[in-house]
Amino acid sequence: MGTLPVIDAPDWYETVRMADGVTLIHEPWIKPFFRCNMWHVRGRDRDLLFDTGLGHFSLRRHVALLSERKLTCIASHTHFDHIGCHHEFPDRCVHRTEAEILADPRNEWTVADRYANDDMFDRLPQGWNTARYRILPAPAGRLLEHGDVVDLGDRAFEVIHTPGHSPGGIALYEKKTGILLSGDIIYDGPLIDDVYHSDISDYVATLLGMRDLDVSVVHGGHFPSFGKVRYRQLVDEYLAQRRQAGCHLRQSR
Repeated sequence: MGTLPVIDAPDWYETVRMADGVTLIHEPWIKPFFRCNMWHVRGRDRDLLFDTGLGHFSLRRHVALLSERKLTCIASHTHFDHIGCHHEFPDRCVHRTEAEILADPRNEWTVADRYANDDMFDRLPQGWNTARYRILPAPAGRLLEHGDVVDLGDRAFEVIHTPGHSPGGIALYEKKTGILLSGDIIYDGPLIDDVYHSDISDYVATLLGMRDLDVSVVHGGHFPSFGKVRYRQLVDEYLAQRRQAGCHLRQSR
């Protein structure tokens, strides 16, 4: 296999404007399966950033949108591809069960030891070295719980605890618009329930509890966004797959 072309920092990130003041930020040179969707939401009093990508290049320095206003930075969970630049944002939040990992993001705890290598890329970031990849510690100032509210002034997102993919996974739901920022519990691609600290029975219980949420659009942690019909279809497909595999379906919380 030939050497991949190299991309430098100014061309590493891309922003895509969506509806309702939501902007997708992503790293288009990472293969889709590994490419984290970072979601920026404009609010009246402050903005929201949900996840921060790989962290090889500074996110704050190279995406102007992120240095314009006060901003709350939230981790959907603490896998390496979602928290790489959290240390750049002083107002940081995470679910309490993964606070220790965000503060001490060792490669074996963030699944970087399994996935963070040259195979992730369609183009290599300038200066990339798999053996030296580390995420910087980013202790959270606020620990989130199920039912908490993230208030942007004119917009409010409810925290939904989504254990399964990881124990401290969360989604953010805006009831007024039906927007769901779902993290890695549900997206339009292969759902992962077999990495370090994943739990299939928790995954099943979480999706049973979320199935009837009144969503208008789902912005997932990976792959393109989708609407309510596809949302239900993806949930039902996962549950059916697990039933066939003999997974015990616990009652939703």
